[in-house]
Amino acid sequence: MPHDSITPNLLLQAYAAGVFPMAESREDEELFWVDPEERGIIPLDSFHIPKSLAKIVRQDRFTVTVDQAFQKVVQACARPARGRNTTWISERIEYLYTDLHERGFAHSVECWLKDELVGGLYGVSLGGAFFGESMFHTETDASKVALVHLVARLKAGRFILLDTQFVTDHLKQFGACEMPRDEYQAMLKAALMIHSANFYGLGASTDGSTVLQLITQTS
Repeated sequence: MPHDSITPNLLLQAYAAGVFPMAESREDEELFWVDPEERGIIPLDSFHIPKSLAKIVRQDRFTVTVDQAFQKVVQACARPARGRNTTWISERIEYLYTDLHERGFAHSVECWLKDELVGGLYGVSLGGAFFGESMFHTETDASKVALVHLVARLKAGRFILLDTQFVTDHLKQFGACEMPRDEYQAMLKAALMIHSANFYGLGASTDGSTVLQLITQTS
């Protein structure tokens, strides 16, 4: 689809319908819609934190913030990484999601070591649904810590759906699973009906012990 035919408003409508865009490469100006037969999600009520990761979260090894460096997170996610020489996050996608962020529909979670951005993730929120887009790390476990903080924030904010699009071996350790398209659509419909969900229901900066307690108490 020609890149100029996809607007931020159309993008929100697509997410509400269970569809999301991708590009073939960073330089590709055209986008295509994806609607998987099997959709990846992480059930928020059974989110699993490996013991070794829980220890790192509790130690507050990284300073974790929200929406402080959205575009930098997207750009970091688009860079080549080990085992991945190309990216589906094109410059057009970066522009569209930055626009959604400025409108309050897209968010990032950042992990910092001293003053350096070393990990994070970003995604789109609609109603009680959060659509995770991508994550990155340059320090071991930084993206995992960002995910733990995200889950605590979603649970505290009364979200009921964390969409991962696809399931990878990396996400399986947290309880990620696949569900058929029709079941996903029913869950999405219910999530979109939740108008009280609040991404900022949790403080802008929350320590690791509080995050772990929130996840445990509401599981």
